[in-house]
Order: sequence, then C-alpha cells, then structure tokens
Amino acid sequence: MNDHASELDVVGLLHEPTRRAVYDWVAGTGRSVGRDETASAVGITRALAAFHLDRLAQAGLLDVEYRRLSGRTGPGAGRPAKLYRRGSLEVFVSLPERRYDVPAQLFADAMERMAGPQPADAVATAAHKLGQCVGSTARREAGQGPSHSRLRTALRDTLKERGYEPFETDSGEIRLRNCPFHALVADHRDLVCGMNLALAGGLLDGLGDDRFAARLDPQPGQCCVAFTDRS
Repeated sequence: MNDHASELDVVGLLHEPTRRAVYDWVAGTGRSVGRDETASAVGITRALAAFHLDRLAQAGLLDVEYRRLSGRTGPGAGRPAKLYRRGSLEVFVSLPERRYDVPAQLFADAMERMAGPQPADAVATAAHKLGQCVGSTARREAGQGPSHSRLRTALRDTLKERGYEPFETDSGEIRLRNCPFHALVADHRDLVCGMNLALAGGLLDGLGDDRFAARLDPQPGQCCVAFTDRS
C-alpha cells in the first residue's frame, strides 16, 4: 500500500461517528486520558471506548503511555493505567495530490536568508492585513453593535475555524492548543511566531474590541500566542 493510500485509510477511520467523537474529545482535552474517563465523556461503554481508542492508537492518531493514576509506586500500587493523548502523526490528504508544505519551507528559508528585517516585516504586515480582514468579517457576522461577550465568542469561533483549537483557562485567558503552521516551526520558529502574533493582532483590530490583547507566550504543546481579556 502506498503512503497516499495509507493516509486515506487513516482519515477513513474518523468517518465512523463514535470513533470521531472519541478522537475529538481526547484531542480537545490536551492531556492524557483513560478509557473510563473517555467512556463517560462520550457516553459509551468502557469496552467500546477501549476498542475505538486502540484503533486510533494503532493508526498513529493517538499516542499511548502507561502511568499509575494514584501516583503511588512499589508493591500494592496497582498496575499502570493505559492512557491516550493526541498523537504526533500529521496526515495530509488532497486529490489530486498537492504538496504546499514544500514551497512553504522554501519560502520561509529564502526569507530568513535575506539580509535585514524587511522579509520578516513584510510577512508580519501581510499577516496583520489578513487577520484584520478576517476579524472585520467576524464582527459583521456578530451583528450591529456586538457586546464584548459576543465579540469574545466571535474570536473563539474564528480561531477555531482557522485551526487554532482555542480554549479558555481558569483565569479567562484564551490559549491555543494547535499551531496550523506547526510543520514550519522547527526550522523557522521566529518567523512563524511573528506571523502568528501579527495575524492575531490584525484579528483583534478587525473585531474592534480593545479589551483583548495578544502576546507571545510559548508553552509546550500549544501555539505561541495567548489572548488576554483586560476587561
């Protein structure tokens, strides 16, 4: 089986509604979870949860670890639990096949090799303009004179549509579980993070509510940008 067929098979696993619900819930938690917790959250039996979790793990969509949930060690501590979290596998499928990641890598490499700050500034300017356009559209869709709470919802919805997987912390901060440009981060972190921050700033400008602020705050397993509500 060729690689393209394998990627199609992996994507096909998510066509089954319950399995997709399991995957979405595990991915959305941002942590390792067990079979019992998954079953309770999705509303299925433990046996069915285990079946779908293992199928997703076999395909590489989930990673597996073993850990004692009690934190105890030594005799009497019990067997380590089997836990699952979103896997590191990235799947790209297009028909006919397209490889936009290749020119993206080349463009980023070329810009970083150019002397001076102009290339990065040009990327930031373009990203801010795009974000502003997207934010303006979201504000219009939120209706005339939208309240701060409605703009906050519009911000989260827009970030979700763009693949950032936003979530709120206990303090009310909006953080992002996913960077849609992750494939470029390893080799071009400063360029990508600057682009993300400029895009976020433009999005806030387009929404037109200055009680939000975007800043760089890289955290393990998350996008580098965080949104603070200053209201």
